[in-house]
Amino acid sequence: MLTTTRVTGHELLDGYVPESFFFATPRRALLAGGCVPVDPADPAPLVVGALPFDSGAAPHLLAPRTVRSVPEPWRGPGVAAAAPVSGAYRVRAVPEPARYETAVRQLLARFGPALDKVVLARALDVDAPAGIDGTALLRRLAARDPDGYLFAAALPSDGGALVGATPELLVEKAGDRVVSHPLAGSRPRGATPEADRAAAAELRASPKDRYEHDVVVAAIADTLRPYCAGLDVAEPALARTDTMWHLGTRITGRLRDPGTTSLELARALHPTPAVCGRPTAAARALIGELEPFDREFFTGAVGWYDWAGDGQWVVSIRCARVRPDTARLYAGAGIVPGSDPAAEAAETGAKFGTLLRALGLDT
Repeated sequence: MLTTTRVTGHELLDGYVPESFFFATPRRALLAGGCVPVDPADPAPLVVGALPFDSGAAPHLLAPRTVRSVPEPWRGPGVAAAAPVSGAYRVRAVPEPARYETAVRQLLARFGPALDKVVLARALDVDAPAGIDGTALLRRLAARDPDGYLFAAALPSDGGALVGATPELLVEKAGDRVVSHPLAGSRPRGATPEADRAAAAELRASPKDRYEHDVVVAAIADTLRPYCAGLDVAEPALARTDTMWHLGTRITGRLRDPGTTSLELARALHPTPAVCGRPTAAARALIGELEPFDREFFTGAVGWYDWAGDGQWVVSIRCARVRPDTARLYAGAGIVPGSDPAAEAAETGAKFGTLLRALGLDT
């Protein structure tokens, strides 16, 4: 039996523990507790969880016993940012930026008619002997990026929790309505208003970034079209986070079968070229060859669905796998013909900023 309670945003964040599941949009938020593993075929009032990057691996799905929610806009005076993280930290890049640039150059040499794009990622490993406070981390993420999707999902096999603030909606399903908002093509935010406007204008005018973006939008539209009686693809527009500018396109449709679940749609869409590449199989093989770590749930998806199949799934980027005294931060960049290795390393460095600032390490 599922018990639901309405609380304030402050109470919601205070109730977070690493074993729970937290998910928030700019308009509402929920905290699920008492979670037990569930099969996708099993009926449940609410299912929460995460999809790994490897689309062939099983999703990590949980049925909660309790849900606390804030149905109205939940970020406000009661959800203040926590104090900066204290204590000594050690940070190690995996791989070092110079080796990442070398991997980008190796990748560029592999492009041809059969390969359009590959997303190449790197990581930062943080050792925090004084410990990492998950609630404080969520508070700082909520305060810094009010327009994003905030999540903290417990991972299987004592893998810690995947914590992040992603700007990218993979899919939302409500009745017969479906929405996706892919992002691809990026620039770091400028340090001054003038530099910030210049970065946004440069991104909007960039043929390379528009090509990268169009590849992603076309793939998502092609996947959704068989499910939909009608599909509308808007013009690309600029989207921003606290550290990055992105190109984003809103895709909306009406489902032929309202019984199609958000999980089914998410698994059909994942992985998009925004996190893997195109063609998918070739891109995934190159990722396995060139990235010196297992992505696990990075560039997967985090979300929920209810008894009617309605739900939301967001792309798990701008995130970290957090354990009591360690964190692994992730960032990736879309590599296409014409990519500059140094610029891609700088882009991933800027993308680390969201979690570095939340951990108090942006200096």
